[in-house]
Amino acid sequence: MTTLYENLGGAAAVDTAVDIFYRKMLADDRVSSFFDDTDMDRQAAKQKAFLTMVFGGPNNYTGKDLREGHRHLVKRGLNDMHVDVVIEHLGATLKELGASDADIAQVAAIANSVRDDVLDR
Repeated sequence: MTTLYENLGGAAAVDTAVDIFYRKMLADDRVSSFFDDTDMDRQAAKQKAFLTMVFGGPNNYTGKDLREGHRHLVKRGLNDMHVDVVIEHLGATLKELGASDADIAQVAAIANSVRDDVLDR
């Protein structure tokens, strides 16, 4: 059985997806302010390593856990609507890259499964 990572196209696809995803996030007034003080190159690199791990690829993620990594954003008002926006942009990005509806649904399920950790509840 292939992993979601393989289905999506491996490292090159994850790199492209993260770049497109952050373009969408930074262009969206609902969420862009969360990135005002963010080194986007560093953020993209962390996200690529994280998604690679989550999708079943090689685990090279060394960042903070989801609670710790987002706690400062929760203090700034991060809530369910913002998580929904992330899932929306991630799904649209994967669709643009030709991912199947089943794979996109699996990615959304993974994102929803960590919602409470991201929102520190």
